[in-house]
Amino acid sequence: MKVLVIGSGGREHAIVWKLAQSRVVDKIYCVPGNAGISDLAECIEIENKDLSGLVDFVKYEWIDLTVVGPEDPLAKGIVDTFQKEGRKIIGPTKAAAQLESSKVFAKEFMKRHKIPTAEYKVFTSYTHAEEYIRLKGTPIVVKANGLAAGKGVFVCHRYEEAIEALKLIMKEKIFGSAGDKVVIEEYLQGKEASYLVFTDGKNIVSMVTSKDHKRLLDNDEGPNTGGMGTFSPNPIITAELEKEIIETIIKPTIRGLKSEGIVYKGILYAGLMIVNNKPYVLEFNCRFGDPETQVILPRLETDLVDIFMAITEQKLNKIDVKWKDKSSLCVILASEGYPGKYKKELPIKGLEMVKRLKDVIVFHAGTKFDENGRVVTNGGRVLGVTALGKDIKEARQKAYSAVELIHFEGMQYRKDIGLNI
Repeated sequence: MKVLVIGSGGREHAIVWKLAQSRVVDKIYCVPGNAGISDLAECIEIENKDLSGLVDFVKYEWIDLTVVGPEDPLAKGIVDTFQKEGRKIIGPTKAAAQLESSKVFAKEFMKRHKIPTAEYKVFTSYTHAEEYIRLKGTPIVVKANGLAAGKGVFVCHRYEEAIEALKLIMKEKIFGSAGDKVVIEEYLQGKEASYLVFTDGKNIVSMVTSKDHKRLLDNDEGPNTGGMGTFSPNPIITAELEKEIIETIIKPTIRGLKSEGIVYKGILYAGLMIVNNKPYVLEFNCRFGDPETQVILPRLETDLVDIFMAITEQKLNKIDVKWKDKSSLCVILASEGYPGKYKKELPIKGLEMVKRLKDVIVFHAGTKFDENGRVVTNGGRVLGVTALGKDIKEARQKAYSAVELIHFEGMQYRKDIGLNI
């Protein structure tokens, strides 16, 4: 069986790594991939935006299954394009992907279907938005409507911060047309959790729980990022709370979309805030999270291809999905300057030493080979060091021991992943 994975980050490396363990996979391609992915898959240079080029490649190479990693191709309708050509692909359609690609669509959808989320207002006018912030006061959350690579959300504790965020989004257009509309919502105080499920549009299979760390610095300080680390399981999600998440959020979302003529197939990710033991949706993502995937897939025992094929055939209820009774933890190593400007092409040392460690996997994100064949930095988030252990404490100790072996100029990472559970 031939499989194509679309994307170039740590999430895609984790997906490729898991697919490579499948008993039925003979060949994996990745578009465009990275230095770490190239150990397991053939990396091909095709633009993610070039949907017809991707379809042509899949036809020419007789690819049996395509897995979409990032949100951009989903928002552009890659699934619709592939399905028209009769090609198997994992991910929701363009209409379903609006849950992620439009914050306004998601908030209004949740309101229609009584899914718990923070109170909000939508603005297309900077002046009206500014006035609303002045009236409401802080803390408050300012969000760009469209896709912004995980950086379009500003949690503002002071009035000046909120106005600055509004200016960046609506006036300076740092996210382009994604900032034509803004969502301003109430600040929810609680504990964050990531909850992901597989779904075929009828059946739902929950993944193991995890917690992302969005802020750049220790103690959840500094700017928002795409994610600086994760661990699994997330002890805040008890069996009772998990049941409530499924009944009040996951099922109503799949059911609500269906009632609006949208069948959601693929991965659904709910970013949650747990307030007084009640779950509220902060955001939806329509694909695996990054870096949640890097702690979830190492705990998966079932063949990932079996799950994906069951999703395409709407037979997810026929699969017995099993998970390892272990904990996992991932530390992201980022470039100096991230999430702002950063240097590229800095040599990375220590990767060979880490390969010899038991229960440790380094998932590449922003890496490539230079002209001398050395692995160098090529992005903001460079590597994700994941470790498995009998509990979070052991996984943490293994991950940070591995981190100490790796070095590149200006390397920054959080020291508190898994510490304050």
